[in-house]
Amino acid sequence: MASWGGIALQVTVGQLLKQRGFTLALAESCTGGLVSHRITNVPGSSVYYRGSVVAYSNESKESILRVQSETLYRYGAVSERVALEMAQGVRRVFRTDVGLAVTGIAGPEGGAPDKPVGLTYISLVAPDVERVEHHVWSGNRLENKERSSEAVLDLLRRYLESDVAATNK
Repeated sequence: MASWGGIALQVTVGQLLKQRGFTLALAESCTGGLVSHRITNVPGSSVYYRGSVVAYSNESKESILRVQSETLYRYGAVSERVALEMAQGVRRVFRTDVGLAVTGIAGPEGGAPDKPVGLTYISLVAPDVERVEHHVWSGNRLENKERSSEAVLDLLRRYLESDVAATNK
């Protein structure tokens, strides 16, 4: 796992969440709880981390996170829109300052010409902020999951270090 300034990224975001006084919840699909695992490996994470939902199926995305069935039907589970609705939903479920979500195709199967293996969408929702990024990884299943978890944490780090985060609490 990568680091930021020599410190593991999950430690860095934990320190930033504490400094900002923010709480966090995660909605994970393709990473299967890997991001939550990394967050909870940091001693003291209970100060800012409220919980997660591993919403692997479309049914769980709909019933728990309230992703709209029309969104899933129209755009597919691996899409910008679904990632955004997942982040909105997990933030609402856990009543947190920040909601993060990740959905993608870890592989080795499941890809299509318009949605290749490795395609991943990550989203961050906070007061007055909604961001979605996409990545296409070229590794094996485990590498794609690890890269996705790193991208989620890095998106959170960049948000927490921004001027936007400074004015949102």
